[in-house]
Amino acid sequence: MKSKSFSSEFYVNVKNNLPDIKTDYEVFKEKDKLDELRNIIIQNIIDNNIPNGYNLNEYINYEIDKYLGSDISNLKRSYVFNLIDNEINGYGPITELLKDKNVTEIMVNAPDEVYVEINGKLVKDESISFINSNHILRTIQKIVGPLGRTIDSSSPMVDARLRDGSRINAIIPPLSLKGPILTIRKFKEDLNSIEDLLRNGTMTNDMALFLEACVKSRLNILVCGGTGSGKTTILNILSSFISDNERIITIEDAAELRLKQSHVISLETRVDNYDSKSEVTIRDLVRNSLRMRPDRIIVGEVRGKEAFDMLQAMNTGHEGSLTTLHANGCIDALNRLETMVLMNGIEIPVSAIRDYIKDAINIVVNIARLSDGRRKITEIAEITGIKNQEISLNSIFKFEQTGITNENEVDGEFKLITKDVKVLSKIKNKGIKTLDNIFK
Repeated sequence: MKSKSFSSEFYVNVKNNLPDIKTDYEVFKEKDKLDELRNIIIQNIIDNNIPNGYNLNEYINYEIDKYLGSDISNLKRSYVFNLIDNEINGYGPITELLKDKNVTEIMVNAPDEVYVEINGKLVKDESISFINSNHILRTIQKIVGPLGRTIDSSSPMVDARLRDGSRINAIIPPLSLKGPILTIRKFKEDLNSIEDLLRNGTMTNDMALFLEACVKSRLNILVCGGTGSGKTTILNILSSFISDNERIITIEDAAELRLKQSHVISLETRVDNYDSKSEVTIRDLVRNSLRMRPDRIIVGEVRGKEAFDMLQAMNTGHEGSLTTLHANGCIDALNRLETMVLMNGIEIPVSAIRDYIKDAINIVVNIARLSDGRRKITEIAEITGIKNQEISLNSIFKFEQTGITNENEVDGEFKLITKDVKVLSKIKNKGIKTLDNIFK
């Protein structure tokens, strides 16, 4: 069988992250010659045609000298070498973006549409591009293959976790009409303590003390916010306040939590690629965790029928549980939670569901990504009961925006809304006195 050419299977056009490079081929403008060299080198590597006595690096340099001459500049040589190396040992055009700690999210919408998030702001990266959809697809397959996942026309969607904790999502035709779409949310290792959030202005010291007291006094906490607002980061930091002698079970679609306690059991869902009986959902894991003698249950995110099982756990002795939820505010989060419980098809009145939520959840924390890209905890509220047949919220802390500065940054301040806080009695009953100066 004749070997397929690399150019027909994977037509590559990569640019390394070199200084002052704005577009592909700006350093090396002889595009046809560069493509020919690249395809020859990689096809020989695929066919294992490296001459005896050469290692990989020596072979690449030999071919560069052969086709381009040994008198090319160091910049051109470095460019060509890294272009080849990124395709062999990395992930093509996005290799350098994955290494860049300033980039928190990578979005590939089309061959020439690569967006990145830096410091909370979304910008188009004009310096790199893919040549065609096949290039994107092969890059996706190279990423998810070692993770034991597949993506093809029969399974055109994948959600997985890289080894460093970053989350990858890919969707291809026929589900995507534009072509293969790749999104990578990178795991940020350096944001792992409450001090980081204080320095970033995400919350105040009083808010941090209050949340720490809530976790240590085993209150059930729901963290809500929009996509990319930082819910998992907040959940991870809140989890750090849990005592080291407690048995903690974490349940996630893609394991992102990094708990430092010694007694942590991490569970992760499993999707079905071919066999529908192989799927294991968040709901399955929540139910199973109740048989694992947990002191705390932490669910990365509730988005469906598992909400009812999570509330059951909170109402049946598993105090101090934590979870997150997609919502635009504290009230919206409770309404969504109510809807998720109704998804179970249980024939109970809405008023009973609201009572159930009221008894299960103590504190609701909302985090938002503001228009300037910064993330802030915009509200911390407690559930106080049922009023006029609706769940009643008592707002404790709030961030109130007052305007926009000349630098287009959000201007505002954190405020303590009330000192009449119902959960204070539960916190004091646990012997915690760190809030006396705040609420006296």
